[in-house]
Amino acid sequence: MSSEALLRLKGISVHYYGVKALDRVDISLGRGEIVAIMGPNGAGKSTVLKAAFGLAPIDSGEIFFRGEAITPVVHEMARKGIVLVPQGRRVFTHLTIEENLEMGGFTTKDKNELKRRIDEALETFPVLRARRKSKARELSGGEQQMLAIARGLIPNPAVLLLDEPSLGLSPRMVKEVFAKIKEINEVHGTSIMVVEHNIKSLLEFVTRAYVLDKGKVAAEEAPGKILEGDILEKVFMGKLSAANGI
Repeated sequence: MSSEALLRLKGISVHYYGVKALDRVDISLGRGEIVAIMGPNGAGKSTVLKAAFGLAPIDSGEIFFRGEAITPVVHEMARKGIVLVPQGRRVFTHLTIEENLEMGGFTTKDKNELKRRIDEALETFPVLRARRKSKARELSGGEQQMLAIARGLIPNPAVLLLDEPSLGLSPRMVKEVFAKIKEINEVHGTSIMVVEHNIKSLLEFVTRAYVLDKGKVAAEEAPGKILEGDILEKVFMGKLSAANGI
């Protein structure tokens, strides 16, 4: 766990229709970190992000941001400094790239400041800058994912929550998207928590990784130790659950 946690989930439990999605989970994100949340389907990965953002009903536990306990409410989170980029490249396809970015700045009242942030986001994503007046529907899947991430930068968040950013992308585009995630962290100082199934590529640049199994944290390690150990094999092959009688 980071010594200076910017975002911390402490003892979080979540149920969906009688199913335990998270069971007393402790997860933290330190300042300047990129933290990966990994595990098989149904492990509770996306629920971690949804709980932190106010999209999942929390049964018990606490969430801390900047050292203070918070109750996540979706429409307030961007103002607090936490932004979620959900899976599925959810952009407004009928709007232009620039208009999509403007939608991300709904908390910014100063038009000059909004323009500055949009220009800054487009500097990070030159492929979007060159086509800023184009409709989002004209973009490839990878470009739409980049637009979704760029839009998430407009509120100037301290924490960026990314849910499966490589889903459905070609290997080449996955590499480009991951490079941009690393750049955002290094250049903007944004702390990033990312849920991802593309494990090997992700572990090349994250600070720490959590492995979830059936709603519980099975491991928290540096990426090298995750790769060297057998925890991924145990979790994905169901061996850990069997050994623990789950």
